[in-house]
Amino acid sequence: MKNNRFHYLTKVEIGLWVISVLVVLASFLAFDRQNYLNLTASLIGVTSLIFNARGNPVGQLLMVVFSVMYGGISYTFTYYGEMITYLGMTAPMAVFSLVSWLRNPYNGNRAEVAVNRLKGREWGVMLGLTALVTVIFYFILAYFHTANLAPSTLSVTTSFMAVYLTFRRSALYALAYAANDIILILLWALASRENLSYLSMVVCFVVFFVNDLYGYVNWTRMEKRQQGFYCE
Repeated sequence: MKNNRFHYLTKVEIGLWVISVLVVLASFLAFDRQNYLNLTASLIGVTSLIFNARGNPVGQLLMVVFSVMYGGISYTFTYYGEMITYLGMTAPMAVFSLVSWLRNPYNGNRAEVAVNRLKGREWGVMLGLTALVTVIFYFILAYFHTANLAPSTLSVTTSFMAVYLTFRRSALYALAYAANDIILILLWALASRENLSYLSMVVCFVVFFVNDLYGYVNWTRMEKRQQGFYCE
């Protein structure tokens, strides 16, 4: 398969990206038509997920851009948890993940990261850090009177697990992001009760959910193909 960003995607991936873009555009025209920051962030987000699904570091670079933009969108509805999470955690961790992916190419191919598996002790470390981050963020979000506090806190939990697993190059990162997508669908559905334009964000994360599920499927395939060649 050609190592070219414009040609190495499969027909399924190209189709998934095109459908995702069309759905995002349709939802913007149907529910918003004003907040072009939302539209731009959504388009960058779905593009990053396609590259992430291939283990391509370009996906992490685009995720940094998406995180900054999404943090600004979250601020408009006082979703301070989302804002702090994406600006203070997801964006920086995407930078670390970018470095990690670049340093661990599969078989010398810098367009595909070497898939890694977490060992037993590291699961305990991740769960402990996740619990600590969740507790700390709960009190921070409560202090700032964050809208919909409980799901906002749960979003922090799933986001941290997702960025940790992404940094460690585990296929399970995509499932953690899929879980986070479900929570974000709920959060923006609640927001849309006050402002229908936020329905475009609901559709955005439904699209993200589908893409993340594909990401898990493809990383599982990558892992099987790479078996015996893990790079620590």
